[in-house]
Amino acid sequence: MVQKDGAFYTGQYRNLFKEYGYSDAEIAAKVKNTWEELFILEGPNRIYFEVGDDLGYMLDTGNHDVRTEGMSYGMMMAVQMDDKDIFDRLWRWTMKYMYMTEGKHAGYFAWSCSPEGKKNAYGPAPDGEEYFALALFFAAHRWGDGEDEVFNYSKHAKDLLHTCIHNGEDGEGYPMWNPDNKLIKFVPEFEYSDPSYHLPHFYELFALWANEEDRPFWKEAAAASREYLKIACHPETGLAPEYAFYDGTPNDERGFGHFFSDSYRVAANIGLDYEWFRGDEWETELANKIQGFFADKEPSDYRRYKIDGTPFEEKSLHPVGLVATNAMASLATVDGPYARQNVELFWNTPVRSGDRRYYDNCLYLFAVLALSGNFKIW
Repeated sequence: MVQKDGAFYTGQYRNLFKEYGYSDAEIAAKVKNTWEELFILEGPNRIYFEVGDDLGYMLDTGNHDVRTEGMSYGMMMAVQMDDKDIFDRLWRWTMKYMYMTEGKHAGYFAWSCSPEGKKNAYGPAPDGEEYFALALFFAAHRWGDGEDEVFNYSKHAKDLLHTCIHNGEDGEGYPMWNPDNKLIKFVPEFEYSDPSYHLPHFYELFALWANEEDRPFWKEAAAASREYLKIACHPETGLAPEYAFYDGTPNDERGFGHFFSDSYRVAANIGLDYEWFRGDEWETELANKIQGFFADKEPSDYRRYKIDGTPFEEKSLHPVGLVATNAMASLATVDGPYARQNVELFWNTPVRSGDRRYYDNCLYLFAVLALSGNFKIW
C-alpha cells in the first residue's frame, strides 16, 4: 500500500550523499561535473551531440545509433537540470526523425535511428515512450507549454499515453500495455514483459495528468506493476530477468531470461518509486536482497547471472551502470545493511569511458540526480 510520506506528498527529497557525510559543495560539484562531462564539454565521455542550430541527439556509443531509450533519458535529465535548450533540441530531433505517422505503429516512435536520422527499424520500444511522456509533463509544469505545436509538451504527453493504451482498438495496431492485466509489454506485438520497464511511480503521475478517461487505467497499472515485480524478482537474490512472462517466470526463449543489462534498472526503479511514493514496503526487502547479493563481489567481476545467482563466464557489459543502479536502490533502504556501502562505491566510481559508455553513464547520471535529491517530480 502506498504510504503518504514519500516526496510526492511531502515535497522533501532525501539527499543520501549528504546523509552519508558528503558536503554540500562536494555534492553540487558531483552533479555539475557529471552533467557537463556527458552533455556540455567536448571531452571523450560525451554522449550528447548537437546538430545545427536547434537539434541534438543522444548517441548509443556501443551500437552507434540513436535510441528512444537514450533520447527520452536525455530529456528527463535535461528537465531535471533545468536546461530547456537541450530538452528542446532532443525533442525536435525525436519528432523530426523518430515519430511515426503511418501504419500499425502510428503515434509511436521508431526505437532506433542512425545519427543522421534514418530509421533503422519501424517498431517502438515502450521504455522510451513512458520516459518521453513523463519528461514532457515535467517540461510543461516547469517551463510551460509553448505556442509552437511541437512544444505543446502536455498535449504530446497526453496523446502519446492515449496511443499507448488504445492503439489497435479500431483496427490496425497494438497497445503497449496489456489491457487486461495492465502490464507493460516488451514491444507492442509480444505478450510478455521486461521487468525493468515497470515504472509504477511514473504511472501514479500519469493517473493524475493523462486524459481524464485514461486515468483509472494508469492507477491500476501502478498497482499491477508493483505486484508484478514481486513475482518477477527472485525471492532470495532479488534478481530480475531481462524478459519475463506475465506470470513472472523468466522468458529465455531468446537468451534474455537472465539477470543482465536491462535488469539492472529494476533496482533504480524501486529506489525511485520508494523515494517518491513509498510505493511498497516490499521494495525495501528487494533492495536489501539485491545489494546483499553483490556485497561480496567486485565490479570488475560482475557477470551475467541466472536469477537464482548462478554466474556465467560472460562478464557484465555495463559494470558501472550496475554500480549506479545498486546505489540508487539505497533510496528504498536508507538504513539497510548495505546501503551506505553501495552509495560510497558509486561515489568513488568515475563515469565510464570508451565505446560502451552510453548506457552506463545514463544510469550514472540518474543515480547522481536521485542520490543528491535532484530527481524530482515537477
